[in-house]
Amino acid sequence: MALTTSLQNYLSSSLISASGNAATTANKPPRSSMITSVRMRHWAVHAAAPDTTTASVEGFEEGVLVRPNWSGETPLSRLVAALISFKPLYSLLKLGARQVFISTAEKKNIPWREMTKEILESEVYKELESIQNNSLVYPDCNFLSFFPMHFCLHSCLCKFNDRVAIHFTDYLNPFHAYDEGNLTWLAAAEAEPATMSMAMRAIPDASSVDEANEIMRGNWIRAIEQHHITYSGTSTVRDVLDIGCSVGVSTGYLADKFPMAKVTGLDLSPYFLAVAQYKAKRGLPRKYPIRWIHANGEDTGLPAKSFDIVSISYVFHECPTRAIVNIVNEAFRLLRPGGTLALTDNSPKSKILQELSPVLFTLMKSTEPFLDEYYLTDVEETMRKAGFVNIKSLLTDPRHMTTTATVPQ
Repeated sequence: MALTTSLQNYLSSSLISASGNAATTANKPPRSSMITSVRMRHWAVHAAAPDTTTASVEGFEEGVLVRPNWSGETPLSRLVAALISFKPLYSLLKLGARQVFISTAEKKNIPWREMTKEILESEVYKELESIQNNSLVYPDCNFLSFFPMHFCLHSCLCKFNDRVAIHFTDYLNPFHAYDEGNLTWLAAAEAEPATMSMAMRAIPDASSVDEANEIMRGNWIRAIEQHHITYSGTSTVRDVLDIGCSVGVSTGYLADKFPMAKVTGLDLSPYFLAVAQYKAKRGLPRKYPIRWIHANGEDTGLPAKSFDIVSISYVFHECPTRAIVNIVNEAFRLLRPGGTLALTDNSPKSKILQELSPVLFTLMKSTEPFLDEYYLTDVEETMRKAGFVNIKSLLTDPRHMTTTATVPQ
């Protein structure tokens, strides 16, 4: 127990130190001017370089490497993998990581435990029956799980008794902090505070979660809107799909941005979707209420050419490469001619991610089994092979890249 406590304290102090270091530069401007500048950076990039494939937003620094040297097949990456495979160390990481993330979030004024309790003591359980698709099968195919602080979709298909089956050990096996993976109410109840914590890590100088989201989500949603206006030939958006929607945070932003569109949130966890539906029913009424679908993002079963925008946020770093390919191909099938695909996730070129301390990237890799595959996957080339054109990538915050593309007219 003493060793676990020491590990928690070490990880916690490292997280706090890293957040502070990420926010510090040699010539750091006053906070108010920096935040104002950040809000404007997205627009400056597209105005200056409309035809480029990849853009770096002023102030959101790219590192000197193609990807972090702790990822992929480098000697350092293999060393970290060997350390993680050592069961006693892995057990300590498992025991310590959960409390570290919760305590770090609460130090940033995110009421993690209070928000979780509110959901678990609510009537959210009544939503499950109307959401759950009992035809989905979750066989145990010995895939690893992802850490519960991310709550994103990753899957790969196989044939299982002549039925489409979804490989999901994060839903089936006892990994990390959740013994039953993502098929739990606790995982669903903690998804929103975890997402809030992610925003504060992305924008460490923000004074609140709202301010962090205004920048992180604001730059992301504007990237989608501007790409669609520029390349679709129309500003009209009738139908939007959010694949891997979790508890509907990103889905809500999409619905707010496109109030005249019919927005659909799709996820593989019925528990996450139940929370999403529960919260949506208690929010402000919408002209077109969000539709929630329990389905697989690789094979949604939705009609072809039925959406103008497909968004996939913070999903692909949880995916093996074949799942990324399948989801991109499915998005191409679902989009109308001129439709826009928007992918948002960790940027391998992010200076902050490339310069993570050893304890942080070890912790990250111990909780992200597909991270190496993600960093080795050329997402733009995957989109190009699927048939997309007008592929553009830019850092929309210091950690995350938004890649947008168009289905040819």
